[in-house]
Amino acid sequence: MGGTYGYFEHDADIGVCGRGVKLEDALVSAARAMFAIQADPDSIRPGERVVIQFEEGDTELALVRWLNALLGASRERGLAFSDFGLAREGERWRGWAAGEPWHNAVVRGTEVKGATLTMLSVRQDARGWEARCVVDV
Repeated sequence: MGGTYGYFEHDADIGVCGRGVKLEDALVSAARAMFAIQADPDSIRPGERVVIQFEEGDTELALVRWLNALLGASRERGLAFSDFGLAREGERWRGWAAGEPWHNAVVRGTEVKGATLTMLSVRQDARGWEARCVVDV
């Protein structure tokens, strides 16, 4: 899967934006953007893998569910994630995240508390898909 990520302005929090040729690529790129706020992804070895599954028919809500499920798994297992994958079959989504336990060599950035419905948008144009929302920091 290939995609890019970036950020957009928001007064109090941070807007994350993922882009990709496919919808799934855009959501994966949004996850990369969100976790790059918390730590440099290049400093994290993707050794331990976690599976994320959910059902959602609305693509915008799928973005928020995906990001919040990843944050929950990260906190529950004490892992910093740097690599992600996602596939969809109808309303069923199956994804994964890989990372390693937090340790002193992983420089912590800003903690992300959750993905929100603020400025939520998942849309397709001639260049592909874009998925964006504001994350609470």
